[in-house]
Amino acid sequence: MTTIIVGIIAGVVAAALGIFIGYAIRKNSAEKAIGSAEAESKRIIEDAKKAAETAKKEKLVEAKEEALRIKNETERELKERRNDLQRMERRAIQKEENLDKKYENLEKKEEVLNVKIREADELKVKLDEIILQQQDELQKISGMSVEDARAILMERVESEARHEMAMKLMEIEQECKDKSEESAKNIIALAIQRCAADSVSEATVSVVDLPNDEMKGRIIGREGRNIRAIETLTGVDLIIDDTPEAIAISTFDPVRREVARMTLEKLISDGRIHPSRIEETVEKSRKEVEAVIKKEGEQATYETGVHGINPELIKLLGRLKYRTSYGQNVLKHSIEVSHIAGMIAAELGVDVNQAKRAGLLHDIGKAMTHEVDGSHVQIGVDVARKYKESREIVHAIEAHHGDVEPNTLVAMIVQAADAISAARPGARRENLESYIKRLQKLEEIATSFKGVEKSFAIQAGREVRIMVKPDEVNDDEMIFIARDIAKKIEEELEYPGQIKINVIREMRQVDYAK
Repeated sequence: MTTIIVGIIAGVVAAALGIFIGYAIRKNSAEKAIGSAEAESKRIIEDAKKAAETAKKEKLVEAKEEALRIKNETERELKERRNDLQRMERRAIQKEENLDKKYENLEKKEEVLNVKIREADELKVKLDEIILQQQDELQKISGMSVEDARAILMERVESEARHEMAMKLMEIEQECKDKSEESAKNIIALAIQRCAADSVSEATVSVVDLPNDEMKGRIIGREGRNIRAIETLTGVDLIIDDTPEAIAISTFDPVRREVARMTLEKLISDGRIHPSRIEETVEKSRKEVEAVIKKEGEQATYETGVHGINPELIKLLGRLKYRTSYGQNVLKHSIEVSHIAGMIAAELGVDVNQAKRAGLLHDIGKAMTHEVDGSHVQIGVDVARKYKESREIVHAIEAHHGDVEPNTLVAMIVQAADAISAARPGARRENLESYIKRLQKLEEIATSFKGVEKSFAIQAGREVRIMVKPDEVNDDEMIFIARDIAKKIEEELEYPGQIKINVIREMRQVDYAK
């Protein structure tokens, strides 16, 4: 037991001794580490101080060098500015010396001028005295005062100046006229050359060919019911005569004539001809013609490049396809006038689009002359106003046959283009001889009435101007003369459109100074 206790005590003592020895060893190691760390920190601090001193010295050296450089540059700039100032100062001194010299020269010249002015004044005084003496002598010799002589001289000078001015004005006017005529001819010739149009007259009578003469009887029908149905539904007259295998269609309306022609061709091709079939075919043909009319109107606007036209006006344009004037197709004529007007406008610097539009619409009234009373010009004006065309276009339509005086360039261009298109060779069927005969006949009819002194057919036969004797015809009788002449023209002449009868009665008093 004692041994165990002694062993335990010895173990405790040994443990305590081991702990003490370990503590002593760790403490010694820690003290050594602390001492080493303090030494290292002191070394680092010393190195940092040395590095800072070195950097400080380097920065001071750099700062001194930079300060020296700035100082040198500043001194150099100051030296350059000082030199510039010295140069400017020398230049200013030189200019001042030059100005002093010029001033001295001016003073000398001024003295010379003053002397000359005094001499001139003295000469002027002497000259005035001489002039007064001469005037006195001239007045004594001529017996006229200065004012009278001046008036005569001014009158003579003014007369000569007026004469020269009048001659110059005549020369300028003639030169302008010659140049304008030459320029106008060149422009019109260029427009005609550039407008390559066909010169083919169209037939104005529709003839339908038949396969055989037996077809005539089928078209007439039992007791004429088929032909009556066709004539009633289309509004035309069918002329069935001895002409073999042909039927002529007669009507004043070209659209109706086309509907009737298409109807007859369809009926002949189909072979079934009776009133109900005729009614059905007429309606179908009418729709086809309306479609063609619309298409032709749209094609005309596309071909001429005129856009924004009211759809109703486009339909009226299309109807002109079936309208002719002296064998000339009116739609083709309108397209041609549009092209020519556009080319003339381009040469003159006028609005090309407006000229082409007016040219295309100038004969639009001819599409309705069979439905509305009045001339195609007035009808065209009313239609253009109805569908909101501009005043310039309406005026061009109204003035294209001279019914009113054209007061715009566009109206004059359309008038010229219309005349060019109608007058070119082959455009219209009427020849020169028949045209001249018609004009002569117009004048003969007018002069055949009592009291008529002179008559003139103007505007291509669209107007006859009649001068009556004022001592034989009074104002009331003029009305009856105009009406009688119009009636006789209607009875004896054939003409397109209408003719204006213009009766004029003038009172003139003539006397002679002897």
